[in-house]
Amino acid sequence: MAVILIVEDDVFTREIAELMIQDWGHHTLSASDVDEALTLLRSPQTIDALFTDIYLKTAVLGGCELANQAIKLRPKLRVLYTTGNCITDKMKALFAEGTHFLPKPYTQHQLQDSVEDLLAA
Repeated sequence: MAVILIVEDDVFTREIAELMIQDWGHHTLSASDVDEALTLLRSPQTIDALFTDIYLKTAVLGGCELANQAIKLRPKLRVLYTTGNCITDKMKALFAEGTHFLPKPYTQHQLQDSVEDLLAA
């Protein structure tokens, strides 16, 4: 059982991801933007993995910036990125080392496989 921080600015998408991940026995924390996520990451709360949208309304490349800051705060944190937008090579260069990517839209099975792969890494 892991604690996964979900950062997604779309409420519906965030809630669906939370429900699916909780159904597999994991605990979830959620944030709608980079600031909320960083507040949780700076807290003593256990967080095993970060599942973040790359494009957050409050920041260009918010998910990439967030992941890089999160790994500085928690070096062993595992990161799973998601987006429904095109990913360029320049964008991939911003990904934190050792991260994973799941394109939107994703199915419950795809999310579960990605989360399991992430936690096993």
